[in-house]
Amino acid sequence: MAYSLDQVNQHLAKVALGEEKAELVIQNGTLVNVITGELLPNMDVAISKGRIAYVGKANHTIGTVTNVIDATGKYIAPGLMDGHMHVESTMLTVTEFARIALTKGTTSIFMDPHEIANVFGVEGVRQMHEEGQRLPMHVFTTFPSCVPATDGLEDAGATLEVEDIKEGLTWDNVVGLGEVMNFPGVITGEPKMLGEIQETMLAGKTVTGHFPDGSNEMLQAYIASGVTSCHETVDREQALEKLRLGMYVMIREGSAWQDVKEVIKIVTEDRVATEHILLVTDDVYPQTLVEKGHINHVVRRAIEEGVDPVTAIKMATLNVARYFNMADDFGSITPSKCADIIVLENLEQMEPSDVIVNGQVVVADQHLVATLPNYTYPNHIKQSIHVKNKLVPDDFNVKVDTTSEQVVVNGIKVIENSARTEKMEAVLDVQDQLVISDLAQDVIKLACIDRHHQSGDISVAFVNGFQLKRGAVASTVAHDSHNLLVMGVDEEDMAFAANALIDLGGGMIVVEDGNILAQVPMPIAGLMSDANAEEVVTQVKDLERAWEELGCPIHAPFMTFSLIALPVIPEVRISNRGLVDVTTFSLIQVIKSLKHI
Repeated sequence: MAYSLDQVNQHLAKVALGEEKAELVIQNGTLVNVITGELLPNMDVAISKGRIAYVGKANHTIGTVTNVIDATGKYIAPGLMDGHMHVESTMLTVTEFARIALTKGTTSIFMDPHEIANVFGVEGVRQMHEEGQRLPMHVFTTFPSCVPATDGLEDAGATLEVEDIKEGLTWDNVVGLGEVMNFPGVITGEPKMLGEIQETMLAGKTVTGHFPDGSNEMLQAYIASGVTSCHETVDREQALEKLRLGMYVMIREGSAWQDVKEVIKIVTEDRVATEHILLVTDDVYPQTLVEKGHINHVVRRAIEEGVDPVTAIKMATLNVARYFNMADDFGSITPSKCADIIVLENLEQMEPSDVIVNGQVVVADQHLVATLPNYTYPNHIKQSIHVKNKLVPDDFNVKVDTTSEQVVVNGIKVIENSARTEKMEAVLDVQDQLVISDLAQDVIKLACIDRHHQSGDISVAFVNGFQLKRGAVASTVAHDSHNLLVMGVDEEDMAFAANALIDLGGGMIVVEDGNILAQVPMPIAGLMSDANAEEVVTQVKDLERAWEELGCPIHAPFMTFSLIALPVIPEVRISNRGLVDVTTFSLIQVIKSLKHI
C-alpha cells in the first residue's frame, strides 16, 4: 500500500522542488485531467513513495536511479476504479480476478462479497477481504447488508445482523454498506435495515443502494433514509429521476445486464452534469473479463455511445473516489494522490500498455510483471454442499390430488439479458396425478434445493423462456442464498445433474441422458473456481455450447438462470421454500387452479 500522505508530504514537496529525486517518472504523455476535463500534451508525472509528487515537465525530479517510462504518443490517465462489483460473479478468486483485471487497467475495486456471505457469513466476507488486502490492487469492501436477501422466503447458509455489520465496518478498507437490496424493509422502517444504515452513517461511511422499481414516494423515502446510490437503473427516465434527487447513478455494463446503451443517454442527449454518474460492472463472468475487459470495457462502451473520453474516464475514476469520500487519495493525477496510473495508446480502445499501482509498475507492455501472493481457502470453505439425501427423479415431480386432466400453474418467465422476470401462467396436462411439462409451450420444470442445512427442502415449479428441449442443468450459483438450482425436461436427468454437482463440490453443470456435457467446478463456497482464468473461460465456453446443445438460444443463459432464485427483483422467483411473488413478498402456490374441460 502507499504511504499515508501525512507520512510523506514533506518528502513529496522536496521531490516537487527537485531537492529529492523521484523513483519513477512517466514522460512526454498526454495527460487525461479528469478535474478540468482537459487533455494536456507533453506532460510528465513524477512519483515517489507511492504517491504523485509533480505533474508537468519533471526533468528536475529525475536522478541517476529514477526509472523513466517514455509515454510519447500515449495518454496518461488515472487508474480505473470499479465502484460496484461482485468478484464471485467472475467465478474466480480475488487473486485470479486481479491477475486479469490489472492488465485491463483496474487499480481499485469496491467489492460487495454478499454471495459468499450468504454461504459463510462474516467468515466468508473476511476470507475474501483479507485475500484482497495482499494484492497489488486496491480492494475495498462494502460490507454485505442483506444476508439473507429476504426474511421468511428462503434459507441462506448464514445470517448477518446489525452487530456483524457494525464490527465489519471497523476493518481496514471496508468503506461502506453493500447494496441495500431490501428497499421495502428500508421504506417500511424495518429495524434491521435501518440499524445497518444508521451504523454505517455513524461510521462516516457510504451506504450503497439497489432500487429497481417503485413509486417516486418510495424512492424518495429510500434516499431520505440514507441510501445514496443505485446500480439497478435500466432506462433513461429512471436515471433522470434518481439523479435529480441527488442519488449517484451507477451505470452498469456487465456480462448479462448491459445498461450503458440506454442509460448513458442522460449524458449524450440530456446533457446532465456527470459528477453523480459512475460506471460499474456489477456482475462480469470470466469470458467477458478475459476477452473484452473489466471496467475499461464499460468506459469503452460509454465512449462508443458518444461520451467524451475524458468524461467517460472520469466516471470510472474521480467520480468513484468522490462517492466513497476518497478523492483526497484517489481518482486523479494530481500532486499528493496515490500513484495509480494507466498508460494508453488510444483513448477509444482503452487498452493499457502499462499499469502502475501505488507507484509500482504492475503491468508493462500489456504483461503482468507483479508477483501475486498465493492465498489458500480453508478446507471447510471448499465443502459447502450439504444436502439431506441423494436426489431421485420423484423429487422433481409436481403432484396434484385431482382427477382433473389439466391444471393452471403459476410460473416464472425469464427475459433475455435482463435481471427481471415476469409472472406467467400456463395450462398443463395431468397424468396419473403428476403435472407434465410442455415443451410446445416452452414450460419446463425448475427446482430449488436447500444446500446449507440438510433440511430436505425441495421446491418444484415451472419456468418459461429458456427453450430447453432435452436434458437438465444445475447450479450452486443461485443468487443470493445460493441453494442448489436444477432445471430440465427430464426428471432422471434433473436428479443426475443435481447429484453430479453435489459430488463436484458445487459449480455449474449440463447433462443429457445421464451424461455430463459440460461442467465448471467451483469448490470455493460453491461459487468460485480454484483454477486459473483461462481454464475457467474454456470450461464456461463448453458450458455455453452445452446449453445450446440442449436447445437454449439466449445470451449468457447460466447468468439468467443464476438469478432466478433472487427474491428481491420483480416479479416472481423460486426459493427452497417455494415460488415467491416479489411484488407482494409472499409465497404463492404453484398450482393456481384446476382446469375443467
